[in-house]
Amino acid sequence: MFNKMVLISGAMMLTALTAHAQDTKPAEQPATTTETPAVTTPDSVNPAAPVAGSNSFTEDQAKVRMVDEGYTDITNLKLSDDGIWKADAMKNNTKVTVNLDYQGNITAK
Repeated sequence: MFNKMVLISGAMMLTALTAHAQDTKPAEQPATTTETPAVTTPDSVNPAAPVAGSNSFTEDQAKVRMVDEGYTDITNLKLSDDGIWKADAMKNNTKVTVNLDYQGNITAK
């Protein structure tokens, strides 16, 4: 008789837990943020680029990234006070000012 009561009590507890689990609402999704990522993803550029910030690229790394993006004749490569590498360069036979921010975004004007 004792085993039967324990079994019935256990079944009732499982039923109650299952019913409670079915009544719970799903967790709310976190709000979308407008923060900029620390690193750009391949084939994308932050629309706000170049983004000011503490830049950890060395001069050599900055130049290699610019060359990898098709820029040539890179001169006057300097790290500005706002953390953006800036240089004069050529691309498609056009002289441009090229920028590399801390996220890896490369832009030109």
